[in-house]
Amino acid sequence: MATHNTVLKEVGPVKVSGFGLLLIASICAAWTLAPCRAVAQEEPLSTVHVQPPPPEPSKDPAPLEGPAALKSTRAGEKIRVNVNLVLVPLTVTDPMDRLVTGLEKENFFVYENNHLENIKTFSTEDAPVSIGIILDLSGSMSNKVIRARDSVLEFMKTSNPQDEFFVIGFNDRPELIEDFTSSVDQIEARLALVKAEHRTALLDAIYFGLNKMKQAKYERRAILIVSDGGDNRSRYTEGEVRAVVRESGVQIYSIGIFDPYAATTEERLGPLLLNDISDETGGRLFRVDDVAEMGDIATKISAELRNEYVLGYRPDNDKKDGKWRKLKVRLTPPPGLPQLTVHARTGYYAPLQ
Repeated sequence: MATHNTVLKEVGPVKVSGFGLLLIASICAAWTLAPCRAVAQEEPLSTVHVQPPPPEPSKDPAPLEGPAALKSTRAGEKIRVNVNLVLVPLTVTDPMDRLVTGLEKENFFVYENNHLENIKTFSTEDAPVSIGIILDLSGSMSNKVIRARDSVLEFMKTSNPQDEFFVIGFNDRPELIEDFTSSVDQIEARLALVKAEHRTALLDAIYFGLNKMKQAKYERRAILIVSDGGDNRSRYTEGEVRAVVRESGVQIYSIGIFDPYAATTEERLGPLLLNDISDETGGRLFRVDDVAEMGDIATKISAELRNEYVLGYRPDNDKKDGKWRKLKVRLTPPPGLPQLTVHARTGYYAPLQ
């Protein structure tokens, strides 16, 4: 097969066909982890759903009572695929971190616990998403809060018009600033009143946001975290929150405004925490070197949530054992393309019955 020459422009995502590649907008890509509405080739996907995260605290999250409370609410509750069809949302980027679109079903291979599965459905539909915004309002954000607020608004304005959002602000503890709404103006009015002060309860805010997401209207679900450092106030531990993240099925993106000269251990570990939980869910961490870049980064994340491939398969292992199953997506790019990177969730919990 002939190999077509490829020209990668600085502006524009990469469009691929079976005979080569076309270039369009310059953005990174990845959809939410939660199963999204797709155009099934063999059967409707609307029957696919996942159980929500553990029960949600009240709008005032003061009742959080640490590890014991987390364990009691999580008892026996894990996010699982409840039907035979497993959906794997993913995005693809090139070596310059640009979104690659136009790939076909034949380019992808899905492995469950290292076993090759047969892809039954394939979609690239821009379906609406339920999105939670988790905004750091601790004292260290005092000189960044305006940029952070503006980047959140830019993210919303470039999202799918049908998307719904809620906003959580956090310092010493998380607080629901705005409940689910599709009105950007309404959120803008609420964010105009926020101020940055006190310490950083990042882990509590993530846990609170995952609980809130159980009220989401759409199957596709994502969280955007905007923060400048590590946790120094939360009641939940990192291990507990990581477990809830894995079980939730919610894709997490992070915008990190990190201090390279962080004085505390918590601040130094902040980037690692956000990077790990974002990667595991199929999202990504974007590091901010200049706060003036935050708006552009937010726009890129918004574009990723509108450009995702969704693969569907029926596992050959039909045991309802409730066990964690590892997922791996491999890609064979068309001739003429460089090595590409797939961003997808790392696994799911099988059903119990």
